[in-house]
Amino acid sequence: MSVIKSVIDKVKQTDPGQNEFHQAVTEVLESLEPTTKRHPEFVKSGIYERIVEPERAIIFRVPWVDDKNRVVVNRGFRVQFNNAIGPFKGGLRFHASVNLSIIKFLGFEQIFKNSLTTLPMGGGKGGSDFDPKGKSDCEIMRFCQAFMRELFRHIGPETDVPAGDIGVGGREIGYMFGYYKKLRNEHTGVLTGKALEYGGSLIRPEATGYGTVYFAAEMLATRGIDFKNKCVAVSGSGNVAQFAIEKVNQMGGRVISVCDSNATVIDEKGIDSDKCCYIMELKNVNRGRITEYADKYKTVCFEGKNVWDVIREQGIKVDIALPCATQNEINADNAQALVKSGCICVAEGANMPSTPEAVKIFQDNNILYGPGKAANAGGVATSGLEMSQNSMKLSWTREEVDSRLLIIMKSIHNSCLNAAEAYGKKGDYVMGANIAGFVKVAKAMLAYGVV
Repeated sequence: MSVIKSVIDKVKQTDPGQNEFHQAVTEVLESLEPTTKRHPEFVKSGIYERIVEPERAIIFRVPWVDDKNRVVVNRGFRVQFNNAIGPFKGGLRFHASVNLSIIKFLGFEQIFKNSLTTLPMGGGKGGSDFDPKGKSDCEIMRFCQAFMRELFRHIGPETDVPAGDIGVGGREIGYMFGYYKKLRNEHTGVLTGKALEYGGSLIRPEATGYGTVYFAAEMLATRGIDFKNKCVAVSGSGNVAQFAIEKVNQMGGRVISVCDSNATVIDEKGIDSDKCCYIMELKNVNRGRITEYADKYKTVCFEGKNVWDVIREQGIKVDIALPCATQNEINADNAQALVKSGCICVAEGANMPSTPEAVKIFQDNNILYGPGKAANAGGVATSGLEMSQNSMKLSWTREEVDSRLLIIMKSIHNSCLNAAEAYGKKGDYVMGANIAGFVKVAKAMLAYGVV
């Protein structure tokens, strides 16, 4: 039995029921098989066994009081996975679906994503099964403060630097940073995604969406294609989707879709800049539902369905797909429908939005496929740039941060292609991203000895 298969089998045996984590480990480790022959020192030192085991996994209760004076108890998580190349770094997700498996899969993926950015950041992730939807600002503030009352013990600017994720935007970051500052009596760069007034970075809100489109543009360029006049499907309607739409518009593409957990909207005329601004206000300020977009612009709305189900069922033609919602949103049937519709490129703005079966279909049909750890690394890359600015006590201009982001995304793209070719699978972005991210971390772990 190969070392890779034995490690995967052990993870499944040791962590039963953690399906998302199993999926992430299997996807990454299977693509690392060529490294076992090229680097026998990794096998001898147990790097593969060590990299799938988090440094620590912290689970804690979060009691808080709602507006009706009732005590509510949620569960909090922080998985500090690997800090071989820098402080643990990864977002906080507030969503009802959050559990240990999802946080571990996200933290594991974060190791390689952060490594690809070329910045000194390790991998971690956290969050809670708290659902911000329908909660008042006061309830969200009380929850964030209760969450930070425990989390503050485990984080720090040189230890672990959380950021936002699903359900955690500028409002939540502000409440948590303010309470951390109160508890520790210090103003440090312990969280990223902060507002400009207290240490945030320009371009940080835009970074994941922009970076995904930059990465897609690099993939398209390998075939002499660009976004101009291309029909683009985007899923989600949060931060990543909003700025992916904005950047696609700037590059001359036409985005036709947007969705939330309740419904999907198809706008064949295209979601132009004015409509995109409306979505930003609807979601970020009014906390509304995407069905309100359909009502305002008289577009087709499909309730209870995601973008990819609608594209499959309605036979909609799509040139480029940017899944920006959540994990496993594109299944095998949806992938087949995208192939049939003429899709030429898939770049993942979300983390692991395509099932393994869907990924195989994309690759078997020669579709340009950018996995999330590479395509959506722009967000954490700009978080790293925010950390740098905090350390130096200065703020870069919008143009400087955006130019650095573009350079990083080009570098990630080149690293993926170079690693894939070096290990015998030219053009395979999945293998390239996994190997390029892994080898850097593995060499650092090797240098430390057995720790």
